[in-house]
Amino acid sequence: MKKIMLFQPPETHNCSYLEDQQSRSLYVDPRAELDQETLTLLSLNGFRRSGRLVYRPDCPACSACISVRLRVKDFKLSRSQRRILNKNTDLQLCIEKPSDSDEMYALFEQYINAQHADGDMYPPSRRQFTDFLVSDFGTTDFLTARLGGKLVACMVFDYLQDGLSAVYCFYSDELPQRSLGTLMILRLTQLCQPLGLPFNYLGYLVNGSRKMSYKRQFVPLEAYRAGQWSLLNS
Repeated sequence: MKKIMLFQPPETHNCSYLEDQQSRSLYVDPRAELDQETLTLLSLNGFRRSGRLVYRPDCPACSACISVRLRVKDFKLSRSQRRILNKNTDLQLCIEKPSDSDEMYALFEQYINAQHADGDMYPPSRRQFTDFLVSDFGTTDFLTARLGGKLVACMVFDYLQDGLSAVYCFYSDELPQRSLGTLMILRLTQLCQPLGLPFNYLGYLVNGSRKMSYKRQFVPLEAYRAGQWSLLNS
């Protein structure tokens, strides 16, 4: 395992999730070439990856961001989740290598314009897409969904030693009845099972943020708090 150097900028910036809050993160040295073992260790300690930037929130006056992971062997589908799976049996799912193809970028651009026009990822750009989702450490694949050959959803994920990590999901806004965001998390969770991986890392649950509350529908969730993992509601 490689030696990890961390740094923290002294300045803060406006939080992307909570109004009137200042945000700051602890970062892994961006010059470091990380491997799967190191990424796993970092994930076990609450870090996340954005492109080749690996970080963990460390805000001076807020602790709303909590890293969560789904315990795969104990996961039970709810009625609504079963309906979502049944509604999407006509989609073609495939695991692909990371790509900044025109097809991929067009879907990402549509998603940001439709879902995050009020956020710090707007307006989207090709450079942003490549840096955020295609630049990685060789541990990444895309889980794609197509309808009649047309790309409608993509889940970017990492292979860790103890699980899969959902980096980002983007999907068509033209098919709201299919609940494609939920579907892709369900399919990624199912992918953990034949690989013998116990966890699906879902990133940060942000208390007080409606945008991130959807993660609570996946149970049982474990949360990283006070230096250890425990059931979210325990």
